Amino acid sequence: MNILSIQSHVSYGYVGNKAATFPLQSLGFDVWPINTVQFSNHTGYGSWQGDIFPPEHIHCLVKGLESLDLARQCDAVLSGYIGDKAIGEVIIETVQRFKQVNPKLIYLCDPVMGDPGGKGCFVKEDIPAFFREKCLEVADIITPNHFEAEILYEQEISTLEQLQQACSFFHNKGVKIVVITRLQLKKQPELEKYSDFLSVKNAQQCLAITPKLKLSHPLNGSGDLFSALYLGHFLLTKDPLQAFERALNTTHKIISDTISAKQHELKIINNYCDPSPNTITLEPLK
Repeated sequence: MNILSIQSHVSYGYVGNKAATFPLQSLGFDVWPINTVQFSNHTGYGSWQGDIFPPEHIHCLVKGLESLDLARQCDAVLSGYIGDKAIGEVIIETVQRFKQVNPKLIYLCDPVMGDPGGKGCFVKEDIPAFFREKCLEVADIITPNHFEAEILYEQEISTLEQLQQACSFFHNKGVKIVVITRLQLKKQPELEKYSDFLSVKNAQQCLAITPKLKLSHPLNGSGDLFSALYLGHFLLTKDPLQAFERALNTTHKIISDTISAKQHELKIINNYCDPSPNTITLEPLK
């Protein structure tokens, strides 16, 4: 199976396409990376070198793939951080054209905009509206963290009821599967143990308990890694719940190994992206 991944690229480190490509290849996928930027390292270091590619560049690369009749061979499209609305529009147009020749294509949109308890929203002012108004109607799967889900929903999400209402909003927009990571249900302290939430349209909802890990510094790229793994396992299993469990387990293992190795970058290469060992507890909602 083939996945077109349109994300950022860094020479050193693991974010964007660097965090997504090898894990997906390890699962057996042929990945077609299109890089929206090429930086020396991710911006979390405070300084970096490199260039942001113009939308025309992205469009030309896509047209090159289409000229080889690869659109009908593409099983999924994955997108993450969008630095510019114009690049986002190229991505949406690409998904729509690819779906015309392959209606079964899956589009996973990771609406990267910020971190819970971090630097707040770090994208341009027009990006949240773009995700809300354009991407939700096209995406089959979205994987926002809690902070990003609130931006998309434009309301506070502090209780389980509000969480379910937000997912209903996303489903009504057309999204089939919603995964919200790094939960912060502040008004229900008894739910603080839950780390992530899965909601499938007209089907199951499930809360996850992930063992907490103590980080000495922020780990960039874990969300990019999780989104790639979720998409890969969903394509392999066609089971949203199984994909949820496997992606969470592998992401947790890689983060845990990174901490043990005292590394600043995700320890991806020495980890096979299988779902074992099982450290995640799932609690389906009735």
